[in-house]
Amino acid sequence: MNYQTFQPRPELSALIKCYWTLEGPEEEVPQQQTIVPDGCMEMIFHYGDLYKQYMDDGQAVVQPRSCVFGQLTKPLVIESTGTTGMFSVRFQYEGFIPFATIPIKEMDDKAVPLDQLFGENGSELEKNMLTSKTTEEKIQIVEEFLLRKLDANAIDKIVRSTIDTIITANGQISIGELSKQTNINRRQLERKFSSAIGLSPKQLSKTIRLQTTLKLLLNKEFTTLTALAHESEYYDQAHFIKDFKEFTGLTPKEFYGENLKMSFLFFGTD
Repeated sequence: MNYQTFQPRPELSALIKCYWTLEGPEEEVPQQQTIVPDGCMEMIFHYGDLYKQYMDDGQAVVQPRSCVFGQLTKPLVIESTGTTGMFSVRFQYEGFIPFATIPIKEMDDKAVPLDQLFGENGSELEKNMLTSKTTEEKIQIVEEFLLRKLDANAIDKIVRSTIDTIITANGQISIGELSKQTNINRRQLERKFSSAIGLSPKQLSKTIRLQTTLKLLLNKEFTTLTALAHESEYYDQAHFIKDFKEFTGLTPKEFYGENLKMSFLFFGTD
């Protein structure tokens, strides 16, 4: 697989982490791949063959040709149906809210087609993206679209500053402390997060903490799994294993043994 990342223009950098492309040949035996929640929504265009997405009941559905994927609250299992060709916009944690046309929370764990979100404009964007020849053209097309749709008033300054606090703490901060620092009661803060991100402050904190832990694990920056749990400030080993399995579908030992080769794509590295 050939993966590349590209940076947005400065006026969109507060909302977009990066653009990325993924290309690869058809696999003789398609392998299921697990995407771990990272707190970021994505606008995805398949210019190659489509991917299947496995549901909780084990049934598979084919993803739309173009869509915005809402927040993941659990691991997502996908599988290629042929040649891979993908272009994606990875938004910042609260980066999609200025473009949203339906409540963010309703998009959790769903691939929402662009025409459902943006009507004829979404269909036109898909057509232009899929017929463009180069990545540079794709970036220009999607940036012009997003700048036209941008509603700067939708950005909540309290949500943004609270996210910065969570990131600085690597997710290791209580909701009570967040509420105290923002001088907003817990219930109000949770409502703001749900509207702007699709996750509660606690869910985002858990996601960021696990992402930090995963990077230590994948970079082998630990001595034992017990030490890894301690370094990530989990209450105990049982708490560490519970959170890890919730987000990856595997225990840390299973993940380390079978999935250490997982690429950036599946745990959200920019």
